[in-house]
Amino acid sequence: MDNAWLGAAMALWLGILTSISPCPLATNIVAISFIGRRVGSTRHVLLTGALYTLGRALAYLVIAALLVASLLSAPGVSHWLQKYMNKLLGPALILVGMVLLDLAPVTFSSGGVSERMQRRVERLGIWGAGLLGIVFALTFCPISAALFFGSLVPLAVKWESSVLFPSLYGIGTALPVIAFAILIAVGTQQVGRVFNATKQFERWAQWITGGLFLAIGIHFCLAYIFEAF
Repeated sequence: MDNAWLGAAMALWLGILTSISPCPLATNIVAISFIGRRVGSTRHVLLTGALYTLGRALAYLVIAALLVASLLSAPGVSHWLQKYMNKLLGPALILVGMVLLDLAPVTFSSGGVSERMQRRVERLGIWGAGLLGIVFALTFCPISAALFFGSLVPLAVKWESSVLFPSLYGIGTALPVIAFAILIAVGTQQVGRVFNATKQFERWAQWITGGLFLAIGIHFCLAYIFEAF
């Protein structure tokens, strides 16, 4: 956990895990449907997917950068965080791990957008994909909120990374959309098969990540709160 490269990899993985969780996955389905409306143009599909990715990454970057910069800019808060961040990170990881392992009951919403927003996206044409990415990034559900506010933001504060970590997280949340956009461009018959495989992968990935977060959180609590070793 003391290696910044490990933290960057974790930020990217948190984004990927967020994107294949039930609620964000539902919003990504809508995005994939939007992207697939003009499957006749491979260039159009790939460009739209890239703009959607950029929109998501930009939204997460702005939110996290503002939060992290605000926390680190105040000398008193910054000093307090530097002193106690490891103690705070342990309980935060345990809580997120419990959510991922379904030990803490949460409810899900499908997200989605209003008809007015859909019409606005349609009028913007290909640039609407970027707007769609921003809107869906701001539609937090329990798991995405836990991963973003409970894991990403503390990690970004710990390594004082208000740009890199949030950007990697945002890219991770849109990677499945890029993958499906490529599949749509080269052959739509593969989309259903890969989508089903993604749902199966999400279950195992969520459990494994939840178990790791629980173990790391317990280790941090024992090491920095109880000073057991």
